[in-house]
Amino acid sequence: MLELRAVERVVGGEVHIEATSLVLEHGSLNVLLGPTLSGKTSLMRLMAGLDRPSAGSIWFDGKDVTGVRVQDRSVAMVYQQFINYPAMTVYENIASPLRVRGADPAAIDREVKRAAELLRLTPYLQRTPLNLSGGQQQRTALARAIVKNASLVLLDEPLANLDYKLREELRAELPKLFAEAGTIFVYATTEPHEALLLGGNTATLSQGRITQFGPTIDVYRRPADLVTAKTFADPPLNTVPVVKSGSHFRIGDRPALPVPAHLAGIADGPCTIAFHPHNLALQGQHPASASLSVRTATSEITGSESFVHVEFEGSRWVMLAPGIHDIEADTTIAVHVDTRRIIAFGADGRSIAGAAA
Repeated sequence: MLELRAVERVVGGEVHIEATSLVLEHGSLNVLLGPTLSGKTSLMRLMAGLDRPSAGSIWFDGKDVTGVRVQDRSVAMVYQQFINYPAMTVYENIASPLRVRGADPAAIDREVKRAAELLRLTPYLQRTPLNLSGGQQQRTALARAIVKNASLVLLDEPLANLDYKLREELRAELPKLFAEAGTIFVYATTEPHEALLLGGNTATLSQGRITQFGPTIDVYRRPADLVTAKTFADPPLNTVPVVKSGSHFRIGDRPALPVPAHLAGIADGPCTIAFHPHNLALQGQHPASASLSVRTATSEITGSESFVHVEFEGSRWVMLAPGIHDIEADTTIAVHVDTRRIIAFGADGRSIAGAAA
């Protein structure tokens, strides 16, 4: 078990990590989700022992390892900017942690070839990294982390340089590999959909602070606050300030949306409601859908789906619509909100009710 106890990191008077307490269990997959400069890499460096916390302590399996060097820990780390030994072949790069450990040559050969097959590196084992593509070099770094069989594996946006097909395959395979070994697996990403694909647990980060930690699907569906909800949304979360008045949310002097059953118990008064782009549609998909009249701004066609940007009562929303929808700008259209998926936040930004399951 890896435990962070009120860990802080301050550099030159600038707070990189606010006081953070976190417990990660053996065999668990843990995603660090947040935008660039939110603190993901800083937190991983503390976990690895590359940096020492300014305050607090780090414990591993009941032992205080705060001052223990990274060389003396069972840690493997892979960055988006891959690091390999340029003078060694791919085979020797992958084998290097096993050779340092003094493993049996037959075991080394078996583990290297297993990792190479998983990462589609078998044809390149006798090449040096400089004779590989960027994606192949990254796969070599990943293979070295796999064979190391470390107790803690830290992957900092490791799949960004891989082609789509291999990236999707590895997202499915990597968690299984490390979970079977009882490894604590920490994976940093800026992409909400990647966190959802990986599953496990997710910690959302904003400005050096963990805003929420728990099972990934729970954090997504029931964010603790508006910051977490926005962190876990791509395209951006749709929000609008409203006043709850009885059975309706009002905007200005008129009822705008019916209050769904899961929000019926919240107190009347001002709040912010939010919903994801895929919960806004051109046609009502459910009896709980509510129709609104909006004005279009622009459409982005990505192939199989379209991002339609619309304006409603001073708020700018994004609708994720299946298919091709080249809607002319400055057009008034009807859209439908799935009210079952609305999340409500109070004036302090804290969630006052989550979306229906």
